[in-house]
Amino acid sequence: MNGELFPRERTEIAPGAVHLPDWLGPRRQHELLDACRAWARPPAGLRTVHTPGGGTMTARQVCLGRHWYPYGYARTAVDGDGAPVKPMPAWLAELGREAVTAAYGTPPPPEDAYDIALINFYAGDSRMGMHRDADERSPAPVVSLSLGDSCVFRFGNTVTRGRPYQDVELRSGDLFVFGGPSRMAHHGVPKVLPGTGPPDLGLTGRLNVTLRVGGLDA
Repeated sequence: MNGELFPRERTEIAPGAVHLPDWLGPRRQHELLDACRAWARPPAGLRTVHTPGGGTMTARQVCLGRHWYPYGYARTAVDGDGAPVKPMPAWLAELGREAVTAAYGTPPPPEDAYDIALINFYAGDSRMGMHRDADERSPAPVVSLSLGDSCVFRFGNTVTRGRPYQDVELRSGDLFVFGGPSRMAHHGVPKVLPGTGPPDLGLTGRLNVTLRVGGLDA
C-alpha cells in the first residue's frame, strides 16, 4: 500500500482537504443507509455506469438532484431507465453545509447550496480510478461520506493522476471534504477492505455519498 495511513484524528492532508474520522455516529449512519436504499430503488435507481470508451465502472451509482454521466449532468437518468432524477432532499443539502462547517470551522456562504448527490456502491472487488470532479461549475467543496466497509482513498494532486498522492483509510462514518486549492485534485479508490464495516450497520460493501454544488443554473 502506497503512502501513509493517517491516525484517527482530524487531519488536513492538503490545503483545503480535510479528513474527519467518525463524523457520523451510528444513528446517523443507519438513517443515511436507509435513505440510500430507498434512493437505489427504481425509477432512476442504482445503475451501472458505462464510459464513452466502452469501459464499465465497477462501482454502481445512483444520483439525486442531477444525473451524472461521463462527463456531464442531466435532469433524467439518460444512461439508466430515462426517468426523472430523484430530488435532492433539503436535509441532505443541510448535511453538506454541516460537513463543510465541521471541516473548515466556518459555514459555507449561502449561495453554496448543495444540490447534487452521487451515491456510489462498492462491492469488495470494486475500484475507482484516479479522476477529478470537474463537471460542476461551482468551486464549492466536495463533501464525501463513507458507510460500511473501509477503503483506501487515494488523494493526489491537481496536475497528474500519478504521484504525489497520499493514501487515507476511510471507515464507516468518516467525512472527507476537499475544496479551495484541492478542489480539482485527482482522487480514487484503489482498494476496498471487505468485512471491515460495523456489523450492526447491516451493509455488505461500501457506500460513498458525495455532495456537490453544481452551479449549473447560473
